[in-house]
Amino acid sequence: MTPEEILKTYWPLLLLAAWFAYRWQSSRRVLGKLPDLKRRGAMFIDVRTPQEFSAASANRTVNVPIQELAGRLNEIPRERPVVLCCASGTRSAMATRTLQRRGYTEVYNAGSWRGLDGKL
Repeated sequence: MTPEEILKTYWPLLLLAAWFAYRWQSSRRVLGKLPDLKRRGAMFIDVRTPQEFSAASANRTVNVPIQELAGRLNEIPRERPVVLCCASGTRSAMATRTLQRRGYTEVYNAGSWRGLDGKL
């Protein structure tokens, strides 16, 4: 099979793999910034459901389920960095966009809460 045939046949899988690689790299970049973000008083928010959060969570994270995020903006400071996490990084990516649209300027998607566990 030629490279062109492979691309034509498997482009959806290649695109999906590229997307996951991008998300993984982005969360790694955020995790590398954790010492500085903690020093600057970042707020760490887990946007999973209360049931998921109570089953397991990273220390120092606050549970604000994504469904409640827009109604609880008064609890999230605008003058400090905000780091979001969830189970896989998908809900925290949506929450990141929500906060950015609401005027938050320093918002980070850390991906899975497991990446924060033990680092906070």
